[in-house]
Amino acid sequence: MENLKFITIIFCLSVITGVFAQNNVRQTAFSKSYEYEKNANYTAAIKEVKSVYDANDYFSNIRLGWLLYLGKNYTESIKYYDKAVALKPYAIEARFGAIKPLSAIESWEKVKAHYLQILKIDPQNTTANYWLGVVYYNRKDYVNANKLFEKVVNLYPLDYDSVIMLAWTKLNLGKAADAKVLFNHALTIRPGDTSALSGLKLIK
Repeated sequence: MENLKFITIIFCLSVITGVFAQNNVRQTAFSKSYEYEKNANYTAAIKEVKSVYDANDYFSNIRLGWLLYLGKNYTESIKYYDKAVALKPYAIEARFGAIKPLSAIESWEKVKAHYLQILKIDPQNTTANYWLGVVYYNRKDYVNANKLFEKVVNLYPLDYDSVIMLAWTKLNLGKAADAKVLFNHALTIRPGDTSALSGLKLIK
């Protein structure tokens, strides 16, 4: 019985030592990848992460997605971000990450899908509301753009970007009076702003 206890203790210690060693190797690889990233050596940074890569590890996938994006390998970047999203579907950081390479290749439907999913998880997320509003605005879908920009402006009344986008959206919806108020508000936030001044010139 004593021998069995001794063997069990040795086995547990071996497992613990193995886990610590594995973590050490992983942490070293990630640490090196950060250093390579600082020097814009993305190939070397990717190699370090891949040396300890685990397909079921969220962090490894999101890290590779980011590094591949920096290296302008957008298709591969998206693949790893998609894996990260699949592993943690309620983590919005992976979706924001995926939006970067998707935007780079102008895959706007997928960008839109990610923003919509983010807003299902976090309806008040101002970044998602604003940029989805921009997507709608660029498609001349001013009704949906208006809803999103209004939400952001209600949350952050002094956010210039949202105020000016809402002003232009109102103008495109034919709501000149509302647009005028917002353009003037934008000028208060950013005196002499050319976009706001241009908008006011269009209002009779």
